[in-house]
Amino acid sequence: MKTILVSTDLSENARHAADYGYELARLMKANLVLCNAVTIPAEMPEAGMIAWPLEEYDILMDGSKQELNQLKDELEQSNLADQFNPKITCINEDGMLVDVINQITVKQKIDLVVIATHAHTGLSGFILGDHSQRMIAGSKTPLLLVPRFAFIGDVKKIAFATDFKHPEEDLEHIYELVPLARAFNAEILLTHVYDEKDTDHIFQKHIAPFLTTLSNKADYPHIYYRIVKNNSAEAGLNWLCRHGQVDMLTMVHRPHNFLDNLLRRSHTRRMASDTEVPLLVYPGLQ
Repeated sequence: MKTILVSTDLSENARHAADYGYELARLMKANLVLCNAVTIPAEMPEAGMIAWPLEEYDILMDGSKQELNQLKDELEQSNLADQFNPKITCINEDGMLVDVINQITVKQKIDLVVIATHAHTGLSGFILGDHSQRMIAGSKTPLLLVPRFAFIGDVKKIAFATDFKHPEEDLEHIYELVPLARAFNAEILLTHVYDEKDTDHIFQKHIAPFLTTLSNKADYPHIYYRIVKNNSAEAGLNWLCRHGQVDMLTMVHRPHNFLDNLLRRSHTRRMASDTEVPLLVYPGLQ
């Protein structure tokens, strides 16, 4: 991992995500890009053409640039003489968040995008936060969503949730996850939330060859698996995050899989309880 991008709207939540991303970049010996995608308000959105006074546009962009540079300075104040200190670049562009981020990830060869959750923390946060939903659905790069109160420090256990329906693709994402886990010396916990009705068929058919292939190719000794019995994948993962000492949850976003279905539900539906675990989302094959 060479470059991490932190997308920020300069809010309090986003500042915490920037701190998290900076510590992650320090550990991974990666450089950091701070990005603010400025959405310019439309005075007459119904007219088909957006006219924004040039003077006010410049004021808005200049203010954003100044705040980005201030955030950069504040992050660099934590630099240590005896550790790797990431090089920080600031990018300030106007446009829709997903479009701006996707363009930058290509130009700057970004390996990971870090973004804050809003509205609530953890899983409920990215479900309720519109910006997070759009990023999950539209990002072409691995995306790390950081809740406001996520602990910044060692990651000891990373859960990778899978339904074993796309084993070859899941394996590739786990191989991508190994360098992150190795940097923390963290466990990778393969997790499957199962319903009693289908556990025998899914589990016995997929888990044995999956684990065999993984152990042969991953070259990482700290990979384990755990099945969680629950009729609701949402509730099962929530329980695991609360009681399984999980520091980061990893999922793959595919059309019509658990994460996609969760995002399509009503925004007013709340999780049974909140979690403060960061969520790492890999884009699946479309």
